[in-house]
Amino acid sequence: MAAEIARWLTPWEPLYWLIALFAIVAACYVRGLARRRRARDVLPAIAFFVGLASMYAVMQTYVDYYAQYMFFIHRAQHLILHHLGPFLIALSMPTAVLAAGAPLWLSRGMRGLGALPPVAGLYRVLQHPVISAALFVGLIYFWLWPSVHFTAMLSARDYWLMNLSMAVDGLLFWWFMLDPRRPGATPTTYSIGLRIIVLWAVMPPQIAIGAYIALAPDTVYDVYAVCGRAFPISPIVDQQLGGLITWIPAAMMSVVATLILLRLGFVHDRSTASPTEPAVTASRPDERQTV
Repeated sequence: MAAEIARWLTPWEPLYWLIALFAIVAACYVRGLARRRRARDVLPAIAFFVGLASMYAVMQTYVDYYAQYMFFIHRAQHLILHHLGPFLIALSMPTAVLAAGAPLWLSRGMRGLGALPPVAGLYRVLQHPVISAALFVGLIYFWLWPSVHFTAMLSARDYWLMNLSMAVDGLLFWWFMLDPRRPGATPTTYSIGLRIIVLWAVMPPQIAIGAYIALAPDTVYDVYAVCGRAFPISPIVDQQLGGLITWIPAAMMSVVATLILLRLGFVHDRSTASPTEPAVTASRPDERQTV
């Protein structure tokens, strides 16, 4: 049993710099939690670690092996890298905890890097609603284009470029979508309504490509016939499962995010209610006499 677990946890194609990056982020977060010691950090911490661990699992465990030899596992891998993992990390709002746990040199370095005009300008461009939505959907279509997908699955360099680009774009998109700050707090903090429009705008293209793959009468991605499939299921069933993963859960993430944003908007509205109202009520002559 221990040997089997160790085999599953062993990276199929290790990227040591990526493993180190995950370890540094996790260590900073744990250190930040220990320094803050706030009960309200518990639920966000669960979301953060589930998101981080799921992204690590599909890139640096034996799951990655099956993702290279089964189309539906590959689609599940990208669902986690591009949707679920970044969604949970952004939902946890980890900035304050990470800042509290990061070494001073790292914290200063990140702030300095973010303050550089080219970096700040690029970030603002990437977080523009139109560009953010176009990149989010465009990367899905690009890497699922049959000829591009064929090359990416046979080239180690392109394969990792594909996976890393999906992960980075997912983090940027969901960070933009689930930003809890009030609209206008920063140049990249947009209104709740605009973000909901973006969420619903990216749904139809995902549904369309997922439905096309799932309902295609013939095999669209023949690269898995070249590499061989890890499980004894037919190519068309493998493709249908992958299409359904691209079609339904990916699109449903927009619905979940919409509900979260609606609640966030309610919290913003409630917090802006006039705090002087109780004082005005208490100032009535009859109430002053009662007191």
